[in-house]
Amino acid sequence: MNATDRTPADLLRSALAADPGRPLVTFYDDATGERVELSVATFANWVAKTANLLQGELAAAPGDRVALLLPAHWQTAVWLLACSSVGAVADVGGNAASADVVVSGPDSLEAARACRGERVALALRPLGGRFPGGPPEGFADYAVEVPSQGDRFAPFAPVDPEEPALIVAGAEFSGAEVVERAASEEGALGLTGPGSRLLSGLPYDTWDGLSAGLYAPLAAGGSVVLCRNLGLLDEEGLAKRVESEKVTSVRR
Repeated sequence: MNATDRTPADLLRSALAADPGRPLVTFYDDATGERVELSVATFANWVAKTANLLQGELAAAPGDRVALLLPAHWQTAVWLLACSSVGAVADVGGNAASADVVVSGPDSLEAARACRGERVALALRPLGGRFPGGPPEGFADYAVEVPSQGDRFAPFAPVDPEEPALIVAGAEFSGAEVVERAASEEGALGLTGPGSRLLSGLPYDTWDGLSAGLYAPLAAGGSVVLCRNLGLLDEEGLAKRVESEKVTSVRR
């Protein structure tokens, strides 16, 4: 993190400048056996493509609300940073009926249909796979739309760090507040700087889950091992993962 970083997107740019090849997000789904590791550069590329999709085809502008009906997942982390890049408000688990854009996983499609704006569906399959048989009716398939997007992103309008950037569990944060709060929690989460590696099994529906599962490791120059369905792993399995992934702290 640099002193000039005022938004989560700024944190990602600083991480990319410092060490693009290091791991940033390692994702496990213990219900499927999936493991995905994204370096800073790979993660930033996904964010750029998603931000281009959001700003271009989906016509999202600063201040627009994007309801993210998604679990703790590496693609959710991408969308959070894409919203920050555009200046849109990421409303985690928000009401689709009052959102300008809704982004849904396969388990929340019915709730997402209440959105009268643009709808995007994520299959959340390994390797970012498409929906088998095509996207749900009324939705664009993220896995189909995002690959053709540009690898570089520039916002149409400057992003104001003092404007709302995130809503989670009823609390609203500006971009600057997300950065400041995440940085202030590094020590409590066991993040001691570059090389720190936090394993989080917390869901993304609270600030604590978002901080441990994305924002604080990013601010610290560390990385996150993000685990979905961690409760399916026994203590021996967890200990092996901590050792193999060189985890320095755990939150679950």
